[in-house]
Amino acid sequence: MPSHSPEIPAHVGIIMDGNGRWAEARGLPRREGYRHGVEAARRCVRAADALGISYLTLFSFSSENRLRPPADVAFLMQLLEDYLQSDIEELQRDNIRTRILGRRDGLKPNILKRIAEAEAKTARNTGLQLQVAFNYGSREEIADAARELAQRVARGEVEADSITPEILESALPTAGLPDPDLIIRTSGEMRISNFLLWQAAYAELHFTDILWPDFDDEALAAALQDFNKRERRFGRVAAPAEQRAMDRVE
Repeated sequence: MPSHSPEIPAHVGIIMDGNGRWAEARGLPRREGYRHGVEAARRCVRAADALGISYLTLFSFSSENRLRPPADVAFLMQLLEDYLQSDIEELQRDNIRTRILGRRDGLKPNILKRIAEAEAKTARNTGLQLQVAFNYGSREEIADAARELAQRVARGEVEADSITPEILESALPTAGLPDPDLIIRTSGEMRISNFLLWQAAYAELHFTDILWPDFDDEALAAALQDFNKRERRFGRVAAPAEQRAMDRVE
């Protein structure tokens, strides 16, 4: 009997959590946790590309994180700038398209320049699509989309009664991307923390105790194994056991 081939989710989102705790457990400054977290992100991008994942969205810095001490915020901003500068050639070589999700107001001109350069340089790449959610909050992006649609209604471009979930979705910055199939959160926390709230309506959730700087290929493979144990019904009734068995054989 043929074995069932494991499914590779098209779109994986990851909430990269636990950098500070990783550093504190080793008696290191929290900044070292963030620095090692960037290395984990690099490993994850390479592993996702090798596995054939088409879309990877990494939650690196939330809009709420701006309430942290100014020195920490400045350091995280610098990490993004350094990453875009140091890794752009590797991303280009590996045919990876890179986009930054999140509000850009309040970001310094040098960071905005790096973002624009990275997005423009990789815009035509056809391999893995990498989204980095930075200065990002899902409630904010939904509010922004609603505001844009309200303005379109006021201008007479669209009727209020004609607004559907599909139209609202088209106003989100993730328009054109498939919804995430799998969302992973590291560090043992079991919540999604304002990440892809609209898009994650039917995503499978995987929580691991691994702190983000320790996340590696094996941890990603374990998350995909867990994903393959799930039966995704999208609100429909589960198929009878006999039909599921036939589906696996086929």
